[in-house]
Amino acid sequence: MLLASRPSVFLSLPVVLCILLAREQLVAIDNNAAKVPDAVAETESEMKSYAEVIDHTDVVIDMLPIHGGTFVMGSPDGEQDRNQDEGPQHEVEISPFWMGKFEITWNQYEIWGENIDIARRKIFGTAANPRDGVADAVTRPTPPYTDMSFGMGKQQKPAICMTQHAARTYCKWLSAKTGRYYRLPTEAEWEYACRAGTTTTYSFGDDATKLDDYAWYDENTNDNYEDVGQKHPNPWGLYDMHGNAAEWVLDQYLPDAYNKRSGGVKNPLAVPSKLYPRVVRGGGWDDDPTLLRTAVREGSSEEWKEQDPQIPRSIWYHTDALGVGFRIVRPLVEPSDEQKSAKWEKTAPVQLDPVVE
Repeated sequence: MLLASRPSVFLSLPVVLCILLAREQLVAIDNNAAKVPDAVAETESEMKSYAEVIDHTDVVIDMLPIHGGTFVMGSPDGEQDRNQDEGPQHEVEISPFWMGKFEITWNQYEIWGENIDIARRKIFGTAANPRDGVADAVTRPTPPYTDMSFGMGKQQKPAICMTQHAARTYCKWLSAKTGRYYRLPTEAEWEYACRAGTTTTYSFGDDATKLDDYAWYDENTNDNYEDVGQKHPNPWGLYDMHGNAAEWVLDQYLPDAYNKRSGGVKNPLAVPSKLYPRVVRGGGWDDDPTLLRTAVREGSSEEWKEQDPQIPRSIWYHTDALGVGFRIVRPLVEPSDEQKSAKWEKTAPVQLDPVVE
């Protein structure tokens, strides 16, 4: 027995390193599962609501399961204030995913944007775990030239004024930080979740006079946004899908996108190939009721950077998009690295900070 066991003592260095790396990865996965057991699901029927933890903070992100299904995307010809880019209506199949119960708040966003997690480790002398090392390597935004809440407050209010690139990078950091794959929703996923099984102008019906119960918008705000989650949720428990902050999705804005989807599609995505315009959904605190309709599609604009004094202008901030934020999703089935590169994380042009000489 002793002789038979000796070869394990003389494993080559590469093999030993591979074993140690595998063990480290398993520990990281096990740690995540131990912290958030409700986040673990192999099938759609096992999906539960859960609170994602962010290590070295007391901040969590509430996630709700959105079961897969088929819906009719877009608005009917007769919908009041309908825009041409909302049609033709077409059938879309959506795979299951989790979605943030609320828009990402400043408290959640600035852990990444202000390096708060790193600072807390230093202050308390906490050793970095394996996920921290990966997350710390994800690019973080350059310091803003001013308070990006523009005096409207932060904490539990939705983070605003970021570019789609910044929102995408936050998701990349959060994925590394938690060991679970997060991204922005597609335009189709967003509308599917917002509708929550309804076919009306808003998720609560066609009567815009009821909007005060469900949304913050230009007629009921005091020229600023509000804390998330104060209004009624939609039928699937999602808050602020109408108003407060319009929300980034992954798609390029293409006015004729729906014309190319005859016969029904599954998990569509207009992969971005240029910076402008890209899609935001849901309308913001500074929009009128027509822009809060479920089917409304809005494209970003270079004008969203008008106040940015930097030359070249920042890749991280839209200084004039005070009503734009985002929420996150996590697909039940994580795509492969190849699938991520080919679709879910594909975007052009590449965004890089200018080199300072």
